[in-house]
Amino acid sequence: MEDLYREHILDHYKHPRNRGTIENPDITFEDSNPLCGDELRIDMRVENGVVVDVKFSGNGCSISQAAASMLTERIKGQPVEALKGISREAILEDLGIALGPVRLKCALLALKVMKGGVYGIHEWPGEGPSGEGDAGEPGAETGQRD
Repeated sequence: MEDLYREHILDHYKHPRNRGTIENPDITFEDSNPLCGDELRIDMRVENGVVVDVKFSGNGCSISQAAASMLTERIKGQPVEALKGISREAILEDLGIALGPVRLKCALLALKVMKGGVYGIHEWPGEGPSGEGDAGEPGAETGQRD
């Protein structure tokens, strides 16, 4: 079964859905995973409170890029308020494989970026100039390389 999920991840990595940028997006946010260098930006076009278009861009490992592709499929057509309820468990369920702490940060980068845009966050707690702490998604893990 895990091989099937690995193929699903590779398919999203090799053939990403909703890859690109939106000119003058209503919501945009970008962030990176300093542990492995993954970079991700998500743009959204919103009409009447609903995400009518979403694109992502950036560079990173297969897990981060596949998770972004899957997340954009999930959120297109959804009310913006509903995006706040997407959990890390939903993202991990979409990926379908067990991940170590560092890969977990890769997998959750897209969720972090999407929520940063939806909530209008400019800086995650602990990621300011002092560099103290580990922000991640609220409630996310702290990690080390696997």
